[in-house]
Amino acid sequence: QVQLVESGGGSVQTGGSLRLSCAAVGYTGSTNCMGWFRQVPGKEREGVASISRSRGTTFYADSAEGRFTVSQDNTKATLYLQMNSLKPEDTAMYYCAASISACWVNWADSRNFPYWGQGTQVTVSS
Repeated sequence: QVQLVESGGGSVQTGGSLRLSCAAVGYTGSTNCMGWFRQVPGKEREGVASISRSRGTTFYADSAEGRFTVSQDNTKATLYLQMNSLKPEDTAMYYCAASISACWVNWADSRNFPYWGQGTQVTVSS
């Protein structure tokens, strides 16, 4: 069983930066894709960025491209999301997720991710 714990959320002003971390606990050998999702109350959960555990290939939503960077620390089994040039529209609850499926199947589909963290809140004020 895989357990995920996010951290690093907080409140920043427009243009600021945050780095989210996701620690994976337990057996992770069967997970092929890890990613970040976010959700605003009343809206669907959306994929932000994902990374292939084996190849390191990254995937980004259009809204994140150029501003966010997803990476992984294989030795510590930790996933990161560096967020720069934050905007108020980035405000959401951010979730770390892991999938047995390969990222290329559909990295942005939450239905492909059976393992989830508890979420960490990101608030960007203007």
